[in-house]
Amino acid sequence: MTIFAPIKPIHEMTLPQILTPSIEKAVKVLFDVIIDKVEFQTTRKEFEGDITMVIFPLLKVVKSNPVELGNKIGNYLVENVAEVSRFNVVSGFLNIVISDDYYLDFFGGIKDDVTFGFVTPNPEDKAVMVEYSSPNTNKPLHLGHVRNNLLGYSVAEIIKASGKKVYKTQIINDRGIHICKSMLAWQKFGNGQTPESTGLKGDKLVGNYYVAFDKAYKEEIAQLMSAGKTEEEAKKQAPIILEAQEMLLKWEAGDDAVITLWKTMNQWVYDGFAITYKNLGVNFDCYYYESNTYLLGKDVVQIGLDRGVFEKDPDGSVWIDLTDEGLDRKIVLRSDGTAVYMTQDIGTAIQRVKDYPDVGGMVYTVGNEQDYHFKVLFLILKKLGFDWSKNLFHLSYGMVDLPSGKMKSREGTVVDADDLMQEMTDTAQKIAEDLGKLDSYSPEEKAKLYSTIGLGALKYYILKVDPKKRILFNPEESVDFAGNTGPFIQYTYARIQSIIRKANFDFSNKSKMVVLHEKEKELVKQLELFPEVIQNAAQHHSPALLANFTYDLVREYNSFYQAVPILGEEDLEKKIFRVQLSKKVADTIAASFSLLGINVPERM
Repeated sequence: MTIFAPIKPIHEMTLPQILTPSIEKAVKVLFDVIIDKVEFQTTRKEFEGDITMVIFPLLKVVKSNPVELGNKIGNYLVENVAEVSRFNVVSGFLNIVISDDYYLDFFGGIKDDVTFGFVTPNPEDKAVMVEYSSPNTNKPLHLGHVRNNLLGYSVAEIIKASGKKVYKTQIINDRGIHICKSMLAWQKFGNGQTPESTGLKGDKLVGNYYVAFDKAYKEEIAQLMSAGKTEEEAKKQAPIILEAQEMLLKWEAGDDAVITLWKTMNQWVYDGFAITYKNLGVNFDCYYYESNTYLLGKDVVQIGLDRGVFEKDPDGSVWIDLTDEGLDRKIVLRSDGTAVYMTQDIGTAIQRVKDYPDVGGMVYTVGNEQDYHFKVLFLILKKLGFDWSKNLFHLSYGMVDLPSGKMKSREGTVVDADDLMQEMTDTAQKIAEDLGKLDSYSPEEKAKLYSTIGLGALKYYILKVDPKKRILFNPEESVDFAGNTGPFIQYTYARIQSIIRKANFDFSNKSKMVVLHEKEKELVKQLELFPEVIQNAAQHHSPALLANFTYDLVREYNSFYQAVPILGEEDLEKKIFRVQLSKKVADTIAASFSLLGINVPERM
């Protein structure tokens, strides 16, 4: 089973597919040698050409110097392949120039299709489930969650565009000692406060009590240490931590009062999360809750024991030995019969496939500190015999740092996601006002534009970086209107919309262009890459590939914009083609940015 659909270009065949049989035939005709592989690469910018054949490998089977060999093959292609117009040879490289007809044919096939490059899912193919966000219900979402959500959402959209059905999900960590800490602090210090009485989002209110617990806990530890306890003893014996542990036991026992408070405070948090998700522009198709899943997997342990996958120690604990795979022994059931996180994750994965039988693969968007955990999880599921285990992927990503340093939830020094989004909007507003181009906008239009630019800057800055890399996030740098930024790309889109609005002639019919300007050809060549980039981004789970393609497309467009007149062109056919080309670039920017979760403004 393949998780990703094949690339479906506008042309029936790609350039390498067109050229390879002809080159193989040329070598056979010219040198009486059969070859089974032709190596291509992108032509370097300083040379003329659209695709380059690497000649050096042929020297192993053809006795000739590379320049002579290249010239002979090049002449054969010009004479026998309609798509090849001319060539040049540089050392061991045959630079092939493709005819304008080829690119005009390609462009003519896409100009009326807004989402060219998107593949319609095959109903018979297996679906992919993408997990992201998965927060704790004891604090608001922060900058780290922002990267997680943006990555997970974008990867889900890209996989969908590549031709797969996708389910977006999260597992909400709504149980455990950390939840009880917020609950206990609210009981002790809250005086009945609610989101309504304080005007705070529910997740922020609950998060404040998580911080309050930590403050009180540290004070008690200090008091115990001043009375002669060691730090370790003080941490274990502090009255407030003992109360939290007692509350957790009551929750597990189903105590009515504790369960009622737990449901109430969790709902406050869910309501707060919903606002953040809406503002961030992400969504989910289904939800899982740790309070429902933490017992899953225990039944699978017995199956694993029966099959010899797991082994039981004398104390009754159950383990899996992965030392032969370069890992270690991993516990899956404690001696007292309680599950560990690994057991829960095994059970949850199995449950998801039961809930959604068409799922044939899963993507887990989780920070790189969990790399080892997912290696073990995927290997266990494979050993248990689940066929879909070969299509599990850990979308491992690096942390996000700020110039001020790391964030700490317990100390209340995290960068709140809501605050960050507001800061980005405010920064966009300041820059836009300084540029002074919004006098004709209504207050509502201005507010929408500031949000579009600010959030676009935030999302693009994070998504343009390879997920595996750590990010140093600089808000002001991200809202720059020049360089590889979201606002720069948004501005180009808005510029094209202005051109289209000013085009006071009919450009809906196919242009009769027969010769392309160099800049036009380069732009069409960049557009042609879009379907392949979507597939590559899906296969590598990397929105960065799509983000940087879009930046390259915009750079190419701005080079074209500076080099040739568009609305000022006197030749009507050229003017029609250039407006059509501009529109297709704008459509592709919008389509690409939609996969990144970024909006584009009609005016800037």
